[in-house]
Amino acid sequence: MPVLPFMPFMSDLLTCESYPWKPLERGPSETALFPFSVKRYIRKGIPLEHRARVWMGVSGAQARMDRNPGYYQRLLQGERSASLEEAIRTDMNRTFPDNVRFRKDAEPCLQGPLYNVLLAYGHHNHGVGYCQGMNFIAGYLILVTKSEEEAFWLLDALVGRILPADYYSPSMLGLKTDQEVLGELVRTKLPAVAALMDGHGVLWTLVASRWFICLFVDVLPVETVLRVWDCLFSEGSKIIFRVALTLLKHHQASILEATSVPDLCEKFKEITRGRFVTECHSFMQRVFSEPGSLSRASIARLRERCRAQLLAQG
Repeated sequence: MPVLPFMPFMSDLLTCESYPWKPLERGPSETALFPFSVKRYIRKGIPLEHRARVWMGVSGAQARMDRNPGYYQRLLQGERSASLEEAIRTDMNRTFPDNVRFRKDAEPCLQGPLYNVLLAYGHHNHGVGYCQGMNFIAGYLILVTKSEEEAFWLLDALVGRILPADYYSPSMLGLKTDQEVLGELVRTKLPAVAALMDGHGVLWTLVASRWFICLFVDVLPVETVLRVWDCLFSEGSKIIFRVALTLLKHHQASILEATSVPDLCEKFKEITRGRFVTECHSFMQRVFSEPGSLSRASIARLRERCRAQLLAQG
């Protein structure tokens, strides 16, 4: 993963100087529960210099941090868990090994802040502790915010409120549920792809689990992930399905050429690369048009049904 870039050709669109970004940094109460005009600006991309503050505001992380002064430091200074610390340490060198800022010889090295954020969150949320995938998410948050404490509270917003409650629990039931939800959406919107998957006996967990576990980190290009996360923090987890469906729909013809399970797995790797995903502005426009209607209510119903099916299967 490269150091976070900013696309020069996007400057006019992303600067949005006519829009007052400051109110968004103060949270939902300042934006009348985010009317469509606010969504429209965020969907065009939050300017890099405002991104951390806007994420903190629209997600509610800033408000929670303000209500809990010193809480992050108290978590770091509290009782230690050897098993939690060992689990986190195991993944340190696996986190963005190609990013110079996460290498041990970097100055400053971001492994220390990353370790602290994950350790604090594990103490904060005992039901989750630490789960693989959280290291990549926390790493991105540190790169964007340049603040351990803000990265912690944004991680809390994601894991604690924006995503289903048991997304990163030991059972990963929420994450497994969402993979099943994607399968149901594909069955409705892209039946030929669903039939191909069924024909080869391929489960969505085999080809798309990393999309969900890492929220597209190290799957899509950096700037594209940040644009997706702009919407994730402001509009909620429905954006994950929109992105997945857009990738599948745009590359449906290529996917349908697969003649074996290995071939199908390779197709799913290919669809996350290339110009289609690199040109983040046009990609995000398609994300909000190509999948068609996708309401919160329909996602909630699918989640409830798929969760019940998984629980029944034991």
